[in-house]
Amino acid sequence: MSLNLKGRSLLTLEEFSGAEVEYLVARAIELKAQKRQGIFRHALANRNFCLILLKPSTRTRAAFFVAAGDEGARLDILDEESIRFGIKESVADIARVLGRMFDGIAFRGFEHAALEDLARHAGKPVWNALSDEHHPTQVLADLMTLKEEFGTLAGLKLAFVGDGRFNMGNSLMIAACKVGIDLRIVAPQSLQPPAKNVARYLTEACHPAAHIRVTDDIRAGVRDCHAVYGDIWLSMGEENLAQARIPLLKPYRIDARMMEATERADSIFLHCLPSLHDHTTEFAGEHPDVLDTSNDVFEGPRSRVFDQAENRMHAIKALMIETVV
Repeated sequence: MSLNLKGRSLLTLEEFSGAEVEYLVARAIELKAQKRQGIFRHALANRNFCLILLKPSTRTRAAFFVAAGDEGARLDILDEESIRFGIKESVADIARVLGRMFDGIAFRGFEHAALEDLARHAGKPVWNALSDEHHPTQVLADLMTLKEEFGTLAGLKLAFVGDGRFNMGNSLMIAACKVGIDLRIVAPQSLQPPAKNVARYLTEACHPAAHIRVTDDIRAGVRDCHAVYGDIWLSMGEENLAQARIPLLKPYRIDARMMEATERADSIFLHCLPSLHDHTTEFAGEHPDVLDTSNDVFEGPRSRVFDQAENRMHAIKALMIETVV
């Protein structure tokens, strides 16, 4: 099956139907197999892309760079200092300039409204590589990882454990509704997504197998889940919130006991990274209770975190090819 996604932007994942999401996942798996075989079709030859990188990242930068290079494209990285995004020049003016020079624009930053403004004026596909509210390229890689592991997406049970209010919670809820996942947001009450967000995504257009449950009950939330998904407790720039956030989330640290509470021998551990799972980083050394995951789970046989990280590149490659070529 082939779908025509040319010219489409990816801002939240809401813009794509369930069939289109499944198609992108299947294409990513296909491209991964081709790369393993040393097959590079250079589908993006002579194309030029830019990555606006207002918030640093290891995986996003590497994934876009390698994905573009594999298919013969050039990628320019525009950081905060070089572009002065919305400071020296309006977002609309920057978008119109970049849209005339590049075939696609990736954005990793903060305010989702700035991303929407970029897409409104660029005239070329714009891809959200992370905003405060959504992280759809990460979730495409997550779906790819689940599909590789279990062979299907509809009917899978997934627990996202941690702060469910922002980009990962939102994007996983949208994805669950698109492809039919039974999603549990397992979080303390003060860190749960607003009920209006849950209701917004649970529309009549949802896959019939889709379900979203929000709970602070860890055991009930993870029971029978195919995957338990973690996230770092303090995002970049939130280090000053450590004293308030750590006590709330400490009971939700993903450890062997939580994985066993799934009551499934085949359950896996996912994490969008970075993860504080030992005390080797400077921040974890200063705050010994900040570990979001126990090291034995992170490094254990259930962990698929580095499959996810690699799959960012394959999913982004599929997205660029399908929306540009």
